[in-house]
Amino acid sequence: MSDVARQPGSAQRSWQWQSRAACRDLGSGRFFHPAGERGDDREERDAAAKRVCAGCPVRSACLAHALHTREPFGVWGGLTEEERRALLEGREPALSGRGRR
Repeated sequence: MSDVARQPGSAQRSWQWQSRAACRDLGSGRFFHPAGERGDDREERDAAAKRVCAGCPVRSACLAHALHTREPFGVWGGLTEEERRALLEGREPALSGRGRR
């Protein structure tokens, strides 16, 4: 019989915060840009995503997850991939989008 005492705990606990996320029923299109999206279209989509994040009760958990896993795409915890990359590199992120707070 296998010794399960050394196995990690339930993955559910690690992801429980997502059940309370403001974006949970909105679909990914608002948070991840389609191929080739640039300029005003991308800034407007990012700003719309950031407005959702601004009122989210689990924003900090979402951002912590994205930074920890180094999420390469999308708006997570109110920051774009470029803004998260700047934080990880120890630079001040240049906040983009019209939804700044």
